[in-house]
Amino acid sequence: MSDDDASVVVTILDKEYRFACNPQERDSLIASAHYLDGKMRAIRQGGKLLGTDGLAVMAALNITHELLNGKSRKDDLDDVLSGRIRGIQEKIESALHDGRQMEL
Repeated sequence: MSDDDASVVVTILDKEYRFACNPQERDSLIASAHYLDGKMRAIRQGGKLLGTDGLAVMAALNITHELLNGKSRKDDLDDVLSGRIRGIQEKIESALHDGRQMEL
């Protein structure tokens, strides 16, 4: 751990974990741990008996699924927005071209 790093303690399923992280990443690490804790608790409350390792793997799979679905939706949105931007650019270019012809 360098001088720039700080130790952060997070609690997941009532167990404390200590991590080294940059001070500017501290809040993000705490939020991530809180999110993971919530996911693991929700899975545990689902009634299926899983050990801590099983809960962690299920939570990781659920979070990965959310991430990949979000990325897919973002990619779809990027495609739609790119198409709209191209359409607007074409209209602008056409209007500019028509305007120049009118000046002649």
